[in-house]
Amino acid sequence: MIELAGTLEALLFLSADPLPASALADAVGLEEDEAVEALQALAASLDEQGRGIVLRELSGGWQLSSHPEAEDAARRLLAKPRTPPLTPAQAETLAIVAYLQPVSRPEIARIRGVNAESAAQTLIERGMIEEAGRSQFGAVLYRTTDLFLRLFGLRAVDELPDVTAWDPTPEVAANIRERLLRAGEARLGVPAAAAPAEGREGEAPAEPAEPEPGGEPEAAGEGEPAPVIPIA
Repeated sequence: MIELAGTLEALLFLSADPLPASALADAVGLEEDEAVEALQALAASLDEQGRGIVLRELSGGWQLSSHPEAEDAARRLLAKPRTPPLTPAQAETLAIVAYLQPVSRPEIARIRGVNAESAAQTLIERGMIEEAGRSQFGAVLYRTTDLFLRLFGLRAVDELPDVTAWDPTPEVAANIRERLLRAGEARLGVPAAAAPAEGREGEAPAEPAEPEPGGEPEAAGEGEPAPVIPIA
C-alpha cells in the first residue's frame, strides 16, 4: 500500500491544473492543515532526492511540474513551434493590468500613450487577462487570470515585484513621468500636452476620449485623483 505522500503525488499527477489543499484533504480524508503539512513534506522530499519533478504552490493550489534544470533537454525532446513571446506593447499592457487591475482599456491607452486594443485582445486570446465587469462609464475592465499567476510563478498578485524597488535610468524615468502626467491630465480634464505620443508596434496613437459601446468615454470627471507612482 502506498503512503500518504504517494497518494498525494498520484492525485497531483492526474490534474493539469493546480489543486487546492482543501480538495486534496477531502480526497485523502485529512484536515486541510494536515494536508498542507503533507504537501510541504512531499515538496521537500522531491527536492532533496534531486527528482526531475517539483511540487509548487501556484495560483491558490498545488501542482507538479518539471524541474527548471530539465528545460533545455525538454525543449530538444519536444521541439515544436513555440508560442511567440510577448511584444513590448503586449508586455506593457500586461504590466498595467497586473498592477492597476481592474483597469479599463481607455485608461491603459492613456498610460501607454497609444491605442491598447490590439495588445489587450491578444492577451485575452492567450488567456492572460480577462474581462472583470464595467466601469461606471460603461468601459470594459480587465484583470489578470489564474494562467497569468501560473506562468509567472505567483500564488497571488500581491507577490508581484514592488515597483518602488525599480531603479530606471533618468531617460526612462522622464519618459514614464511624462506619460503618467498626460494620463492624469486626461482623468482630471486638463488639456494634454500638445506633443503627440510616439506609438509602438505599429499601433495608432491613443484617442484622448475613447468611447466604449453603451457608455461614455472614460476621460475626465471620474472624481478620482490621478494615480501617483514613485519614480526614483
